[in-house]
Amino acid sequence: AAEEEADGEATVEEGEQIKIAFSAPGADHGWLAAITENAEEEAAQYDDVEFVLLEGTNDSAAQVSQVEQLMAEDPDALIILPHEGGPLTPVALEAMEQGIPVINLDREFSTKSAYRTWIGGDNYGIGVSAANYLAEQLDCQGNVVEIQGLAGISVTELRSAGFADTIEQLCGDGITIVAQQPADFLPDKGLEVMETILQAEPDIDAVYTHDDDMAMGVVSAIENAGREDEMILTGAGGSRDAMDRIEEGGLYSATFLYNPSMSASAVRVARLIALGQGFEELAEPEVPSRIELTATTVTQDNVQDFIELGF
Repeated sequence: AAEEEADGEATVEEGEQIKIAFSAPGADHGWLAAITENAEEEAAQYDDVEFVLLEGTNDSAAQVSQVEQLMAEDPDALIILPHEGGPLTPVALEAMEQGIPVINLDREFSTKSAYRTWIGGDNYGIGVSAANYLAEQLDCQGNVVEIQGLAGISVTELRSAGFADTIEQLCGDGITIVAQQPADFLPDKGLEVMETILQAEPDIDAVYTHDDDMAMGVVSAIENAGREDEMILTGAGGSRDAMDRIEEGGLYSATFLYNPSMSASAVRVARLIALGQGFEELAEPEVPSRIELTATTVTQDNVQDFIELGF
């Protein structure tokens, strides 16, 4: 790395190679696979970027070791999408203390000191959008099932909180969340969890799921039980399969965009931070510390505008 500039930001000078290291969980569903793919494709666009990637893992201790391995390569910037924010916070703090700027992607660390910039979707906003949509569709009356992602991570907690707060504000006790269970973003687990809920709940009007991939399993359970005409379902993420189903009409009625293009943005941000530069569109000469991407509601009415973004 070159001498640091006066603002303490730049780790390389223009024209030099910029080493960007990247660590993410294992691609156990389509959204995470697209995250890694988008980051690699974006890095390949730049002649001055050397991109270092290790195979993802869904074990926090293993990911900590992986990040330590990447730090040993002395990168100019380090992008981390943690399997779980809490357990990865100490190693991110360590990187920051060593002068390696960390870009925290999606799932948040426990403290802001652990990153130079966080970039991700508006998870609370996804819950708000889902609540607005279902409150309108159900006319503020009925029973809703919530199939959550991975228990305990910021993404899940925010998507649940945004939904619960907004349903209460809009409908009071007109809408009841009759079941709420994590299915870890996995289609198979979505199927299994929903089968159990369907047996226990004779009256379901809507299902709010935290993820489009996982929702495919939930959809199968509902269809296998022959109950698809009784309820509507929403997803999140913006998968191509979800958008195709939304276009068809019926059970799968909406998704909320949480596009994996955010990892391509993280590569751009990492490069600018390493160069000590800011966004051309902003007056400030440095990258902001938080970049939150909006949660767009996609229904049959506007799915054509977004289908090309599907992963």
